[in-house]
Amino acid sequence: MKEVVKISTTLTLICLICAFLLALAYNAAEGKIALNQKKAIQESINVLASQATKQKKTKINGKNLWELYHNNDLIGYAVIAAGQGYGGEIKMMAVVDTDLKQIQGIEIIESNETPGLGSKIQEKDFKNQFKNLKVIKPIEYTKEKPTKPNQIQTITGATISSKSVVKILNKEIEELSDKIK
Repeated sequence: MKEVVKISTTLTLICLICAFLLALAYNAAEGKIALNQKKAIQESINVLASQATKQKKTKINGKNLWELYHNNDLIGYAVIAAGQGYGGEIKMMAVVDTDLKQIQGIEIIESNETPGLGSKIQEKDFKNQFKNLKVIKPIEYTKEKPTKPNQIQTITGATISSKSVVKILNKEIEELSDKIK
């Protein structure tokens, strides 16, 4: 009985020390993590809306929205769209025009999709399908070559990840449309 108490006490002490060290490491890195996330967001906006000379960050119903201006003329909106993918949360930046009828493009900010398959959503070939994509109707996906102005082609072997990106964008554009109108 004494051995069980001794082993349990030792393991508990080791677990408490490890938890304390992990908490210290997280607290030390928390500021840098937040800074890197802000940097990734800003880089995404710069890539997707290079013509924007000014940005105005606002909140609509608790959600961040960046109004994009060129010489004081509103040219579009940048928004973070996030949702569940195959391997975890997918977080992306999307830029849409002012009437919410066309996506200017997307950038994947964070993704834990399967390396070599689902991670292909971060590659240019996939993301380029969203440049100037019409969203008057919800975005559709197909395994074949797209035939409609609102269609993208899924990635072979990563259909769930491709469908997730489409689902996340459709939901975000619908919510954005409701908020702005």
